[in-house]
Amino acid sequence: MSIMDQFFQQLINGISLGSIYALIALGYTMVYGIMKLINFAHGDIYMVGAYIGFFCITIMHWSVLPALLVSMVLTGILGVLIERLAYRPLRSAPRLSVLITAIGVSFFLEYTMMYFVTPQPRTFPKVLSDAAYHIGPFVVNNQQIMIFAITIILMALLTYIVQYTKVGKAMRAVSFDTETAQLMGINANRIISFTFGIGSALAAAAGVLVGIYYNSIDPLMGIMPGLKAFVAAVLGGIGILPGAAAGGIILGIVEALVSGFISSTFRDAAAFAILILVLLFKPSGLLGKNTNEKV
Repeated sequence: MSIMDQFFQQLINGISLGSIYALIALGYTMVYGIMKLINFAHGDIYMVGAYIGFFCITIMHWSVLPALLVSMVLTGILGVLIERLAYRPLRSAPRLSVLITAIGVSFFLEYTMMYFVTPQPRTFPKVLSDAAYHIGPFVVNNQQIMIFAITIILMALLTYIVQYTKVGKAMRAVSFDTETAQLMGINANRIISFTFGIGSALAAAAGVLVGIYYNSIDPLMGIMPGLKAFVAAVLGGIGILPGAAAGGIILGIVEALVSGFISSTFRDAAAFAILILVLLFKPSGLLGKNTNEKV
């Protein structure tokens, strides 16, 4: 395989991986945009979504799409419950308190899942054939096509909700100025819960897609993708939806190129090097505007 063929193949692999990061990063950036909270439990919500999908397919014997939808619904409800029980009572507390609570929620989810499903990795059932298709210089397999299709559909649906629906307008109003939005009759608590639900559902979709792509899940699988999705959100401009999507795709491509042409050992280092460079040279991210507020 020539260098150019390898480059194009790593590009496809990177976009697949980046699509998953983008789905998780959208949840990060939505919650930050509306609450100014970095929800470090978001990666573990993604893990819970993967397990719900796994049990729907292996125990209920459902096909992948019903399993994906059920996983998104149940994980969305979990996100709403976490916001209601853990974050809402601290709404007026210092941000550091809420941040520490998010880390506590993250550990709670990880070790609760270990108690119920054991720490052992599980093999995700094979739901698609290994067929691959040659499109010019690109080789795309069934799993990658599914990831591309579901990511595009979910991003389009999220864009429609945020831009064209009444609840989306309320989300933007609460994000811009919560107190003024409440004075205008918007129920901010309900909108924040809805935002957590939508973000958690997107993370669940990413979890199921990762299970399908890598054929393995475990209770700690959310730690590294969660951190990388945070890097993606910062790279694109945290609080900005298109920025989160772009940051996820860019991060996935960089990781794939580093793995393919240098060493897979450095892929994680490359991701966090990007975070350091962004914070040093453009803390607001690629699509963000400079403000006086610290990330």
